[in-house]
Amino acid sequence: MNTLIINGSPRINGDTESLVHIIEQHISGEYKIVNAYRCNISPCIDCRYCWENCGCAIQDEMQEIYDYIQICDNILIASPIYFSELTGKLLDVGSRLQTYFCARFFRNEEVILKQKKGAVILVGGGDGRVDKAYETACTLLHHMNCYDIHEAVYSHNTNERPARNDEQVLMGVESVIRFFNKE
Repeated sequence: MNTLIINGSPRINGDTESLVHIIEQHISGEYKIVNAYRCNISPCIDCRYCWENCGCAIQDEMQEIYDYIQICDNILIASPIYFSELTGKLLDVGSRLQTYFCARFFRNEEVILKQKKGAVILVGGGDGRVDKAYETACTLLHHMNCYDIHEAVYSHNTNERPARNDEQVLMGVESVIRFFNKE
């Protein structure tokens, strides 16, 4: 079992990362973590290379992620919510999935054959609106061939209570772990 974890948080040991650590400790098999704020992945520059070619013209750490997407069984997107959306750096990484969109819709190719499970963990101190961020995350997951997606897990009062102390989100994280570990 292989799991790709995309962490969209800039904060080391913040609320998002504390929940990712729980996943790391209990997930079966191997996992790879991409930290959007500490990786060397540039955003898509709309060069249109992928309109006619498989892959991406930008040569950076995303090449390793493309390889891992091919073999993984699960993908988790974990992010704080900024202005009702995933973080900007996570969206930069997500923009590089454009190659999969172009494969499907411009070149009529399916480049990711293995279907995967997906999940989304969101945290924030705002008003609790997660629909837009969850929808964006699900769009990214669909482009990576995830169609069995766990319901959103979120903690939306982190200004008052750390996510690791939010019983509801901890139950959600446990549910994601069971979902991913189930074959």
